[in-house]
Amino acid sequence: MRTIQFREALREAMSEEMRRDERVFLMGEEVAEYNGAYKVSQGMLDEFGAERVIDTPIAELGFAGIGVGAAINGLLPIIEFMTFNFSLVAIDQVINSAAKIYSMSGGQYSCPIVFRGPTGNAGMLSSQHSQNFENWYANCPGLKVVVPSTPYDAKGLLKSAIRDPDPVIFMESELMYGDKGEVPEEEYLIPIGKANVVREGTDVTIVSFGKMMKVALEAADQLAQDGVKAEVIDLRSVRPIDYDTLVESVKKTNRMVVVEEAWPLASISSELAYMVQNRAFDYLDAPIRRITCMDVPLPYAPTLIEASLPNVERTVKAVKDVLYVKG
Repeated sequence: MRTIQFREALREAMSEEMRRDERVFLMGEEVAEYNGAYKVSQGMLDEFGAERVIDTPIAELGFAGIGVGAAINGLLPIIEFMTFNFSLVAIDQVINSAAKIYSMSGGQYSCPIVFRGPTGNAGMLSSQHSQNFENWYANCPGLKVVVPSTPYDAKGLLKSAIRDPDPVIFMESELMYGDKGEVPEEEYLIPIGKANVVREGTDVTIVSFGKMMKVALEAADQLAQDGVKAEVIDLRSVRPIDYDTLVESVKKTNRMVVVEEAWPLASISSELAYMVQNRAFDYLDAPIRRITCMDVPLPYAPTLIEASLPNVERTVKAVKDVLYVKG
């Protein structure tokens, strides 16, 4: 199996779907002439032309609305936000148009659109460019929200998202575009809404998604040195959430820790903690713990960024807390 970058996996997914179906097109800021702000769409303009790889002005509300209208009329748009921080400008189109048109039309119209781009922190970009809105979008009925953590998942999930009849929020990480991983050359799809048990264990369940999977897996490696066998689960999507896989894991391990980059209030980890205790309370031997970003806008200084974000040390401590292990 060949090894490619995260950005290359995304590009392959889009290009393959554009070759498969002429209704698919890509639109956003700098996606064409500049080959994408993060070079995700490199070479796509040359292959598909300016009618299917479309540069836009800096007007997220406008081109998101064009995409929604195109989707309702039978096309399959991929709308790239340079970051999901900028999707706030377009959130009315995403929430009040894309997410609701199927329900409000009584099923007469669907909106098969993908909104994609980077989410979360990417170093010293300060508060306005370092936010996680996965839980915001996951809160809205009518949307699906996908957050891949590997090149393999990115390609398989994006292809499924493009083919999905509903609007999909596809959230990547700017810090992961250069990550490499094994990706098959043959076509494959990954179903949206199915979590992945990345590592099996018996002592505790660690749940995460997106780039925080790196924290979860590194914490599991460190815990293994102390004889703790952690089961690590990658949600892959946060709407829908694969509660069944989480519950079955907790029935085995009897403990759960959730690692999430977002702010703590009304987070995905809050929802997971509620649903697991609701469905598997009798199996829990300790309260569910969650590791989130500190409840502040992300600072600019690197030392403060490090103090604010979830990390391996905090995750290991949380696991030891639920195991009632000192030190």
